[in-house]
Order: sequence, then C-alpha cells, then structure tokens
Amino acid sequence: MSDIRTVLITGASAGIGEATALQLAKDGNYRLVLCARRIQKLEALKKRILSDFPNTDIHIFELDVRDKGAVESSISNLPSDYSKIDVLINNAGLSQGLDPIDTGLTDDWDRMIDTNLKGLLYVTHSTLPLMKECKNGQIINIGSIAAKQVYPKGNVYNATKHAVDALSKAMRIDLVEKGIKVSAVHPGMVETEFSEVRFKGDKERAKKVYQDFTPLTGGDIADVISYILKVPEHVNIDDVLVMPKAQANAYVTHKN
Repeated sequence: MSDIRTVLITGASAGIGEATALQLAKDGNYRLVLCARRIQKLEALKKRILSDFPNTDIHIFELDVRDKGAVESSISNLPSDYSKIDVLINNAGLSQGLDPIDTGLTDDWDRMIDTNLKGLLYVTHSTLPLMKECKNGQIINIGSIAAKQVYPKGNVYNATKHAVDALSKAMRIDLVEKGIKVSAVHPGMVETEFSEVRFKGDKERAKKVYQDFTPLTGGDIADVISYILKVPEHVNIDDVLVMPKAQANAYVTHKN
C-alpha cells in the first residue's frame, strides 16, 4: 500500500468535514479531495490547510451530492493525480425542521432523503470504480445517534440515518471480497452548523441546543476518523457511537 492515500471528503466546507480535512492534513500522509456546495468556504479551507501544512496535496471542487449527474461527472473527471481514491468519507448530510410527522414539510423530507441517503449512494457508486482496483479501499459513513435511536419529531431525519446504518452494514457485506473496509461513525450532539441548518438560520434557537453542557466538536469526530484510518490493514472498525459525556442517549442530556 502506498504511504500516501487519497481521501475524498464530501461536505468538507464546515463542521465534521472541515475538521477531518484539517486533521488528515496534520497527519501528513493523505492527498485530499474536498467537495461541498459552498466553493468559497472550500477555497478558504484550502488556503488555511496550505498555510498550516504546505506539503499537502489538495484538490477542491463544488458539488451538491443531490445532483446525480454532477456527482458522476465530477468524480469521473478528477485530475489524474487525484483519480485513484483510497478512502471515501461520506460526510455530507443535514436535518431540516423538527416537526411531528403530521405537520412536517415534504420539501424538508425531500432535501433530507436526497442529501443523506441518495447523495451518499450517488457518491459511493461513482467512487467505487476508482477504489476497487487498489484492493485496500476504505469507506467511512457519517451517521448519527439518530441511526440508533428514534427521538420525538426526528421522524424523517431518523429514517435517513437508520438507512445509512443499514447501508453501511450492507456495503460491508458486498465489498468484503473486494478488500474494501466499511466503517460507520455515529456522533451524538456535535456543535457545528447542524442545528442552525435544521432551524433554517435561526441562530438563537440553534445556540440553545448546546447551552449548559459541553457538546462534541467536529474535531472530536475527526480524531475518531483519523484513528480508524490508522489501524492495521487487517483490522476494521465497523461501527462507532461517540457521545459527549453529558449525553446518555438520544433523549437524556444532563445540563448544568
């Protein structure tokens, strides 16, 4: 296996994706392929990475994972130096709204299903041909505590993350003979843009979600991902549930 591994990270412009890109650049033996909807944020991240870790090879491109055609075109036309993907980190995901099923907005449902589920499938399907030849590829899917426990008013978001959990297990079965590892990382409450996106820009409401306790950070999850990528070749970390100390499960959080 080459000392330098090429890693594709979706949703890399903020939160867990951004933190993971920074951590892997710090680790120093990865070539980074970063995509997200917000190209300006990716450009700022690339500048930061090259300032802090100038020897990093990095390629960025704008991508909305919901757009199947754009996914297929972008990945099939990666520059030659970045076209052999060793690691795929399916990080792009979001939640929209926090409503009971009878008053939820179908547009919100579509966006969650299209991003969290179909987008993950599109990216994985397009990346696998670039990975299968190496016989030592690796996929890390970012799930959620919502993949393990359904909570009130989380209905469709819960469903998409349960699907990510199921897909991770199914991918592991389908790809084991091809030498491709599949891991899933399921975070509890992480203070990123997640709640702000869920509440559609309501910063005050989002801020209250993380008050009076210490949530996880994107960096905490990036540390876990970094560890998964460092285990020996014969070892696979199948499934990781990561919670802040103050969160016991999807329903119980101790606040001071």
